[in-house]
Amino acid sequence: MNGRIPAHAVQGQLKPLPRVRNIIAIGSGKGGVGKSTTAVNLALALAADGARVGVLDADVYGPSVPMMLGLSGRPDSPDGKSIVPMRAHGIEAMSIGLLVEQDTPMIWRGPMATSALTQLLNETLWGGEDGLDYLIVDLPPGTGDIQLTLAQKIPVAGAIIVTTPQDVATLDARKALKMFQKVDVAVLGLIENMAQHVCTNCGHVEHLFGQGGGERMAEQYGVPLLGSLPLEAGIREQGDAGTPVVAAQPDSAAARAYVDTARRLVEELGKRPRASMPISASLV
Repeated sequence: MNGRIPAHAVQGQLKPLPRVRNIIAIGSGKGGVGKSTTAVNLALALAADGARVGVLDADVYGPSVPMMLGLSGRPDSPDGKSIVPMRAHGIEAMSIGLLVEQDTPMIWRGPMATSALTQLLNETLWGGEDGLDYLIVDLPPGTGDIQLTLAQKIPVAGAIIVTTPQDVATLDARKALKMFQKVDVAVLGLIENMAQHVCTNCGHVEHLFGQGGGERMAEQYGVPLLGSLPLEAGIREQGDAGTPVVAAQPDSAAARAYVDTARRLVEELGKRPRASMPISASLV
């Protein structure tokens, strides 16, 4: 990627943030589909192509981004209010998991959780003087308070739905997709995770969770299928170790699948109208 990535139009009357040109929401209708793993590796893939990228862990009840990126400790706060995002593998990150002890449960009602999300977004000094090209927001599963707050108060350039091929996953993913459509957030596409498993011994390809579910859903709702990602033990192992596969094994087939998917994401975002006003990364 050469030069600065432009800001694209967001929902309703909202305007892109001064420090962030494009917020991309990663959602799913249910847990267990590998959404956080997908979000982190997409962020790393975008950064590998030259973009300035950050990740906001919006799952305040079960934050996983710090572990996946190998982050620990507390972020700096130069004035006691604003927060300097932490960095890992060339991207920025912020999560409630960096502000509380690892085993501390967030026993919060919806308004407290949504307030925490907006504070993390607005009080983080994203991108320094240059700002970010993309902020990947890793949403919790479902269609609850946090998703509604994101749709109403946070300027989102586009959303991506992560599912697995089996019917029970695509059933819930449909709800997430329709929620974004109802609140006027553009759905850039669908990602089918755990689409196939390749035996490391013999190379046999097996579709453990069924086949074609993501493609059928994409066709039904008229959205692109951005990518079909593999089910590999290495992806899980690298995430648990704090070095996701795109960073740990950039030449692997799995990493290339994430990179190809990220490039399709950028292509689909490029079809969207640009923001109606120039975006400055300066502090205001």
